Amino acid sequence: MVNRIVVGAHYGWRDWLVQRVTAAVMALYSVILALVLLPGGPLTYEAWKALFARGWMRVATLLFAASLAWHAWIGVRDILMDYVKPTGVRLALQVLVILLLAGCLGWTAQILWGTP
Repeated sequence: MVNRIVVGAHYGWRDWLVQRVTAAVMALYSVILALVLLPGGPLTYEAWKALFARGWMRVATLLFAASLAWHAWIGVRDILMDYVKPTGVRLALQVLVILLLAGCLGWTAQILWGTP
């Protein structure tokens, strides 16, 4: 008989749902990007600049990046919780991953809305 300790956190269900929603957002963005890029001509710098000059594309790209970061965080956190047993090392690695993902998300925002 397995003796389970119930903590009330419900991480499993919420994280499962978040991963599905973020995956759907990323898939939808990929389809939209493909539909926007396929009919066009060659992909030049001017074409990319014109595409990302549109506000909706910037917002969609930032939403994609945020979904990717959240999706990655859940996956990496679960891997660290499963395979890194020393609590201090696991916590340090989790903080490092959070800082890395937050930095990438901030850099994405700077690229999208920064000055040319």
